[in-house]
Amino acid sequence: MLQLYAVPQFTEGVIFQQDGAPPHYGNIVREFLDATFPQRCIGRGAVMAWPPRSPDITPLDFYLWSYVKQHVYSERINDINNLKQSITGVIHSATPDVLTRVWDEGDYRLDVCRATNGAHLELR
Repeated sequence: MLQLYAVPQFTEGVIFQQDGAPPHYGNIVREFLDATFPQRCIGRGAVMAWPPRSPDITPLDFYLWSYVKQHVYSERINDINNLKQSITGVIHSATPDVLTRVWDEGDYRLDVCRATNGAHLELR
């Protein structure tokens, strides 16, 4: 799915991040990511390591998916093409101010992780 839909739209220099879920860590997936994003992958076993199952410090989990759903599903979806267009439009509508707030929130969440020595926590 990534190869068919997302990768053709990525510009050169994009850094790819994923979680450490076992299906996302298989040999075929890692080989594809290494070939497609050489030295530009964040995740389990990647050049830029990221702890698995860490939704509280992963911007895609703590922010992006709820932002996209909130906007995409505010209107009726008629078909798959309408869904794709809506998702693309929402992603492109993110302003620098929104991204700055996400960065600040991520920084805060990392501070909490450091202060608790990585203990389990639930941030809302």
